[in-house]
Amino acid sequence: MPDLVTYQLKESIATITLDDGKVNVLSPRMLAEINATLDRALADRAVVVFTGREGMLSAGFDLKVLTAGGPDALGMLRAGFELAERILSFPMPVVIACNGHAVAMGVFLLLSGDYRVGAAGPFRIVANEVAIGLTMPMAAVEICRQRLAPAHFNRAVILAEQYSPEDAVAAGFLDRVVQPSELQDVARSTAVQFGKLNMNAHAASKLRAREQALKAIRSAIESDMASLQAPA
Repeated sequence: MPDLVTYQLKESIATITLDDGKVNVLSPRMLAEINATLDRALADRAVVVFTGREGMLSAGFDLKVLTAGGPDALGMLRAGFELAERILSFPMPVVIACNGHAVAMGVFLLLSGDYRVGAAGPFRIVANEVAIGLTMPMAAVEICRQRLAPAHFNRAVILAEQYSPEDAVAAGFLDRVVQPSELQDVARSTAVQFGKLNMNAHAASKLRAREQALKAIRSAIESDMASLQAPA
């Protein structure tokens, strides 16, 4: 069975690529492979470029697992939000090259990167939970709160507003938009610049700057898990 996530290390830049041949659903297997590649990047002391396949960063959680419920669904939800928490606190810089659509949990991962470059095009960047009948998880609310511009926070979280890549910059989902043909080169050159930082200072400053957000996300994950496991 081919890997869903590939890892390429070149000159202290680790490129982590999601590609399931479809919409990069964050299944339990995909999440485990992402964590394994982050382990490698940490061991290599590499700046990370996190990206997807053409036209798609990720469409979010695997709905087949989610609708089936039970321990697998709960485990997947926990793993997804803990991955966002891990990226937010990762000791090396994380650049996310958003190839196109980012939906639901895909958006929450996008909001966890240190610097986000998006591809221009007819793509949707949206936390669509409310639109499909789901109450926004508390962890997702906190992930959105720590990055989105105040004027867009409510529109994104409680109105499920869809953003184009260009509009997503002002909202706070992205830092920059470039042509698709330039995406990987721009992401890599940005990672090279970040590689010149003092990594000890970067890691310590990241934790200091995000201390309250990380505490809120950790508490929210536990609250979400408790509420999902509570008797109806």
